[in-house]
Formats: sequence, C-alpha cells, structure tokens
Amino acid sequence: MSEPLGAEFFARSVHDVARDLVGCTLLYEGRGGVIVETESYDRSDPACHAFGGRTKRNAPLFGPPGRAYVYLSYGIHSLLNAVAEPDGEAAAVLIRALEPTAGVEEIRARRPGRAEPDLCSGPGKLTEALGVGLEDDRADLARPPFAVLPREGGWRGVEVVTGPRIGISKGIELPWRFCAAGNPHVSRPRPRAGQPGEAPPVPPLTPPPGAGGGAGVAGVGGGADRAGGLSGAGGGGAEGAAGGGPPPSPSSDLLS
Repeated sequence: MSEPLGAEFFARSVHDVARDLVGCTLLYEGRGGVIVETESYDRSDPACHAFGGRTKRNAPLFGPPGRAYVYLSYGIHSLLNAVAEPDGEAAAVLIRALEPTAGVEEIRARRPGRAEPDLCSGPGKLTEALGVGLEDDRADLARPPFAVLPREGGWRGVEVVTGPRIGISKGIELPWRFCAAGNPHVSRPRPRAGQPGEAPPVPPLTPPPGAGGGAGVAGVGGGADRAGGLSGAGGGGAEGAAGGGPPPSPSSDLLS
C-alpha cells in the first residue's frame, strides 16, 4: 500500500488540491474508496465559515494543512473537509463522493437498501457510510483512523471535469466542483465532459507531491479551463462545505 499523502500535498492552492484529490483513495478505519467528487472553498468566499474571521468554531480551517474539518450541516449530517493551503490561510476541500472499494460490506450495512452508486454519492452519505463524526474534527488525515492515498493504476490518468458547486446560494457561478468524468458514484446533477459550450480538457499542471500523476480538467457549464488559475481568486463559497450563512433547502444528495 502507498504511503498516505502528507501535509505537503495539502499545503497548496485549495483548488489544485481539490482537483488532485479526485482519484485518490480515502480510508476511515479501513472503510472507504476512491474520491470521485470534491469542492473547494477559501476564506475569500462570502459564504465560507472563515470569511468573517477566526472563531472557535472555524479554527480548524486555519490549519495546519492535511487536517480534517468536520461539522454538522443542517444540524444532522457530518461533513468531511480536508484543510488546505499553508498554515493560517483558511481553506478546505469538501469530500463530496466516493466510489466504495474497501470495507464495502460494512459500508452497505451502514447504508442498507441503497443501490451501489448511492452508497457514498453525497457528503452526508459518505460520512454515514464510513462512520466519520464530529469527534474526527481536527484529526490528521495521514494518521489512523484516516488515510488518504495517492492515485494508483488507471486512476492516475483520470479525467476531471469542473462545474459550479451545488446545494449553495452564494458563488454558484464559480467552477470549483471537481468530478471524475462519467463516474456513476458522483452526486446529482452529474457533470459530463463534452457537453456543448464546455471548454476542452487542458494539459495537467505539475504533479503535486505524492499525487501519482496529473489529470486533465474540462470545464462544465461555462466553467474555468484550469482550476489552478483560480488560486486565491476569491468570490463564492458554500454553506454545504467549508461554508457558512443561512443554508438553502437540504439537498437530497446529502443523505438519501
């Protein structure tokens, strides 16, 4: 098994980290799978928890990188975020969906009666399936019970498509949602590469430390051609991830 990704992987542009996590494997107590969907948020987002400054609640967002930021959405669902950017910058990646590959029987037992693509196809679904809770806030993602492993095999060349984040009321035009193209485990609505008006895939950026190779990024719905170009750009945020403010009506993809 590969070594878990360390703090150096996460201490970069949150948008680069969000893109590069697609195709990596997330494990919690041995349960987990390949990350197929993420969203990125930084402190310049007006809906970000860190937008108004540091508080006791949002302190984990300010670092160090590579730690978990876990909080309750709608007072019910635990959401898992990976803290990114250098210490003190306040940014995080919401882990939105997984393709289960490890401890699948346990995952099915935690999500009984669900079709395979719906086991972890949403941020609340995957934390329920893995057993992640508020007690995991601030945990080191490179140490048990967590592990985030670099891309392996065919996932090294995964095509990543970008599009607007979902389930939010602010910054909805920003293409800071990153998905494995065509993967059925991505939450709905599922972006697809090659739709009319989309930007074509672009060459990979310099591979991040331990990432196991880069991936092309295609824009969706008028999105940006390269997520890395948005680093520190500001604007937009998400109540459903590292965000704050009054949330919209709960999305069925949180937990259903």
